[in-house]
Amino acid sequence: MTHARHVVVAINPTAHSGKGAGVGARVIERLGGSGFAVEAVVGFDARDLRDRLTHALRKDSTLVIVGGDGMVSLAVNLLAGTRHNLALVPAGTGNDFARGMGYPVDDIDACIELTLAALSREPQSVDLAEVTGIHGTRMVAGVVSAGFDALVNERANRMHFPRGHFKYTIAIFRELLALRPRDYQLTVDGVVSRIRAVLVSVANNSFMGGGMLVSPSSRISDGALEVFEVGPVSRRRLVRLLPSVFKGGHVNEPEVRITGVTVARLDSPGVIAYGDGERIGPLPIEVTVRPGALKLHTLD
Repeated sequence: MTHARHVVVAINPTAHSGKGAGVGARVIERLGGSGFAVEAVVGFDARDLRDRLTHALRKDSTLVIVGGDGMVSLAVNLLAGTRHNLALVPAGTGNDFARGMGYPVDDIDACIELTLAALSREPQSVDLAEVTGIHGTRMVAGVVSAGFDALVNERANRMHFPRGHFKYTIAIFRELLALRPRDYQLTVDGVVSRIRAVLVSVANNSFMGGGMLVSPSSRISDGALEVFEVGPVSRRRLVRLLPSVFKGGHVNEPEVRITGVTVARLDSPGVIAYGDGERIGPLPIEVTVRPGALKLHTLD
């Protein structure tokens, strides 16, 4: 095998509706049985986990994360630009980054076996989106949200019931009650425009919001990002559009626009940006593609 022998397994015990620890134990057992030297790391919170991982990772270590998009966010911000490789077992709520990679996110056993196979191959260099603003700098693997989609994330993250991806569906319909278009100043590769939209995202990967296929053409190794916009629509129209978004059928609708970009700047008063389902901070932000910033064990 060509993989590094030392594997650090980072576990979010609260992932997968509290089943993360059990999934992590299965991952450790399979990796250990396949000849890897496995070191498990569990933190009290994200900061504690990051500190523990910083000390656990060696020069030749591969990091395997067991969790959802929050763990992806932690990992890419830790590993971007380093020599460490990343692999993942999707065991979270949304699992949007893993969906974009092709994982069958509803089948944990299959995901574990796919990750094990991926670790036997050389990692690929994949892109990240670098987000800068008053919050500082953050790397995002999947999608940066800055509209209705971000409001849904904000509501879903406050919800304790129901668990699983259903809370995103509930959050969507609750936010529909307060739906209104917003004014944005959008700069795409230096070209400035003013738009009114209910949803604006910058995508490096194709999924967000627990399975919405917002940017079907997005790829994590094409050296580009996609700006995804939905113009002013009524509640009724958005309700009709939403089912098609989960299958990518919205791309030809007149209210939808997808633009390839390497640098995008977004500004709108009172809008909070999210990345990989994690809160980033208020606009304005600048999102820049960073080609090959992460070494990732992919499924092909």
